[in-house]
Amino acid sequence: MPENVGTAPRAVQLYTPEERRRRDSTKWTVVQGVLAPLQFLVFLVSLVLVLRYLVTGAGYEAATISIVIKTLVLYTIMVTGAIWEKVVFGRYLFAPAFFWEDVFSMAVIALHTLYLWALLTGSVGPTGQMLIALAAYSTYVINAGQFLWKLRMARLQGEATEVAA
Repeated sequence: MPENVGTAPRAVQLYTPEERRRRDSTKWTVVQGVLAPLQFLVFLVSLVLVLRYLVTGAGYEAATISIVIKTLVLYTIMVTGAIWEKVVFGRYLFAPAFFWEDVFSMAVIALHTLYLWALLTGSVGPTGQMLIALAAYSTYVINAGQFLWKLRMARLQGEATEVAA
């Protein structure tokens, strides 16, 4: 009989005590805490502008500027997030605790970069560009959900550690 039958599954530990200490003491945690909601705000504004263009045909320039800003904020949070991951886990990307989030982040970056390529080369028309942006935004929402889930898991792990102490 498997040894875990009849027992509750053990919680996945995101951080060792040393990783938690590094996470809590690095300035990069604060940077990520500021950039994440900023990126979400930029995303919401841009999403409205992109949808407005797709529905009415008006506001291409505003939508384009907003997508470029969203992409630049994304690149910033990705670079600073890699630095955070290096400080906390000792590697720039694909630490086991955030492996799948990092994998999906690559898709988010790829789609945002595809948008910039389409814009700069003119190889895709305005509607196509906006559809690429929507695809990029869809992956961003999924990725943000992954990170929010991990944030919740980290909080629960922290609470469990405090109770056990």
